[in-house]
Amino acid sequence: MNKTMKYILLLIGILVFVLPSAAQKERKLIREGNGLYDKQEFEKAEVEYRKALDKKDESYEAAFNLGDALYKQKKYDEALRQFSTLAEQETNKERLGELYHNIGNTLLSMQKTGESIEAYKESLRNRPASEETKYNLEFARRKQQQEQQNKDNKDNQDNKDNQNNKDNQDKQDSKDQQNQDKDKDQNKDQQNQDNKNQDNQDQKKDQQDKNQPNKDQQNKDQQEQQPPQQQPGKISKEDAQRLLEALQNDEKKVQEKVRKEKVQQQKAKKLKIEKDW
Repeated sequence: MNKTMKYILLLIGILVFVLPSAAQKERKLIREGNGLYDKQEFEKAEVEYRKALDKKDESYEAAFNLGDALYKQKKYDEALRQFSTLAEQETNKERLGELYHNIGNTLLSMQKTGESIEAYKESLRNRPASEETKYNLEFARRKQQQEQQNKDNKDNQDNKDNQNNKDNQDKQDSKDQQNQDKDKDQNKDQQNQDNKNQDNQDQKKDQQDKNQPNKDQQNKDQQEQQPPQQQPGKISKEDAQRLLEALQNDEKKVQEKVRKEKVQQQKAKKLKIEKDW
């Protein structure tokens, strides 16, 4: 036996030994994950299923159970990707029925009711005898009807509210317009009253102006009838004449006094000179 043959036989022996060992570890990890899943320890179960896939990445059971563990943790986006990826690769109708059933459940939990209905329909195409899928499909349909009814009721209520708001606004606008018209009428009445008062004042003033010349003439006539009165700060002609004569007499006295004083001074000077001689 040549060396090449020995190498091939050794490789086959190793594979025969290793493959069962890897499969056993994968099965063991799946069983541990299932035990944790039953205890509702879904996060720990997820870890074990991922370990199983590390040992055997094509393990359908480990991948399917991983999707279930993600769904139980409400990781709906991850669960949906997990089931959808498996469905794209799967050809077995029974498995496709299971996968689309779980896809429908995940979409329904994500409030995507219409898409969940289509997923349930696809599940029944591959597994038509599933009573559970039929039940879920009917539930999703009723939920969709209820959602549509709620939407219609909401739309009707919104329309009603909008109409009420419009009616209330129209009423308010009409009321505001009436108030504006009322204010205009009041302003107009006030303006008319002001004009009337102004006309009365103008008439009264005109009458006063007409009566004013007569009153002025009466005052003038009264002044002419009264004797002339001496105004403060002025003197009569007779008093002025007497005052002038008094001033002239005083002036004469002053001049006479001055003349006498000069005569006396001359006499005194003459005497003084004669004595010096």
